[in-house]
Amino acid sequence: MKASTLRTFTTVHTWTGLLAGFALFIAFYAGALTMFHEEIDAWAVPRTDMARADTMDRAHAMLADIVAKHPAAREQIGVTYPADHPSHEVAAYWMEKNGEWKTQSLGETAARDSEDHEHGLADFVYELHYDLGIPVVGIYLMGVVSVIYGLALLTGLLIHLPNLVRELFALRPGHNLKRLWQDAHNVIGILSLPFHIIFAITGALLCLTLVMLVAFNTAIFDGKLMPAFERMTSALPATQDKGGTAVMLSPAELGARARQAALAAGAANFEPDYMRYVHYGRQGAAAEVRGTSTKTLGEYGMVSLDAASGKVLGMQLSGARDANHATYSAIFGLHFGNFGGLPLRWLYFVLGLAGAFLFYSGNLLYIESRRKRRQADQPLKVRAMATATVGVCIGACFAISTTFLANLLGPLWGASPTAIVQPVCFTAFAAAILWTFWRLPARAAVELLWATAFISVAVGVLDATIHGERLLRTLGEGRFAVLGVDVVAIAMGVGFAWLGFATRRRAIEGDPCSVWSSRRPGSERAARELQEA
Repeated sequence: MKASTLRTFTTVHTWTGLLAGFALFIAFYAGALTMFHEEIDAWAVPRTDMARADTMDRAHAMLADIVAKHPAAREQIGVTYPADHPSHEVAAYWMEKNGEWKTQSLGETAARDSEDHEHGLADFVYELHYDLGIPVVGIYLMGVVSVIYGLALLTGLLIHLPNLVRELFALRPGHNLKRLWQDAHNVIGILSLPFHIIFAITGALLCLTLVMLVAFNTAIFDGKLMPAFERMTSALPATQDKGGTAVMLSPAELGARARQAALAAGAANFEPDYMRYVHYGRQGAAAEVRGTSTKTLGEYGMVSLDAASGKVLGMQLSGARDANHATYSAIFGLHFGNFGGLPLRWLYFVLGLAGAFLFYSGNLLYIESRRKRRQADQPLKVRAMATATVGVCIGACFAISTTFLANLLGPLWGASPTAIVQPVCFTAFAAAILWTFWRLPARAAVELLWATAFISVAVGVLDATIHGERLLRTLGEGRFAVLGVDVVAIAMGVGFAWLGFATRRRAIEGDPCSVWSSRRPGSERAARELQEA
């Protein structure tokens, strides 16, 4: 490869990595935690009351009441099924004539905007993963970031391809920190490259689907794509409101019939989690039940039924999917790693943390490559990148750990966990960035790492102390989700503490001509070491 070409690829790789790196750090760190969404959900809601057996019967009455009060809901209304732990609420969703989505939970007497729905801790962490917690435009921003991310992967591969095998095992610790960071960056990038390719492609497709549909619908399909897309992603055949009235089967009955049909079709299992009625209460009404299966790349499947008689109208299940459903299921399954059980989820968790480190180390390489070796006062671009790296990356870890602690302590102070997780996270994140500006990167990095370590350990220890009875009960029942969250929180706290000590040692003993040095420029020791350099 020509030297000029290599320089071009290196420049593109550097700037695409920098542009996308901060958003991807948060997405990968939160995405690693999201691999245990259900476990975090169970941990975050320490209630002992499980869903009652008559829950879906009461949901059926709620749906009938909603349709009577909101005629637009008759066209299409959906409802969630309860899961095996109480943090999953049963709620109905529908669209009004003005295009606004409404929701109403079981036990509520009035509808509310679905955007105003308060999400729990696990759902909020998931939101950080796919849209950084930014309303409306966040998901499209992450789609663009995924495209830039793909370009960074491609240029990085082209740069290192000639020396791929040699660099794979080249991890050279020593006094040359830039070389060590470069080696670690290369090794992690090469080993996890297949997974990063998967994440980049599937992330862009999942986030930009609507944008691509609108573009193709306008430019190529003459406005006919959107209705066709809905049919291609549904198990429902074409339906028509035939007028008159009909008695609807309950969600519980339709879910049971859908499960029976799925098992008869060869699915390993089928657990309904969401369903929707079309033309509710009318002749010709239909229902589509979505459920999860195991031992398949795409865990979600769908069974459509006649809403009055329960007759099966169509199925999209593992082994019985058309090309459209198979492709979408594969994209979803590959991105979220929900097709391989617990070992694969742990692998994705490790890859998520490694991916976050990849973007963090890329920023450190940028700083090391551009710092002045023989002067204590570093260029503005180096100081700015160091400040942003500490404030955003370590600040995000600090903010998420603080959010877990707030979810744990909030109820003790009379606060609703679902109401405080978002403001607490964003407040802690802003505070971390301001702290970095005030204390400067060298000191702020150490202090934020130690604070994150303390809070993370406190999350595990305090939960075991406050909710010890729940912990013992779940262990007695053979469920380890709560214990797992506590143990991982403590383990990550130990990891952050180790990073804090290592960063402090570098700040005290490292090269004084660096933004990571806590020694003041012009001190006697710094001047002596600068003279000896």
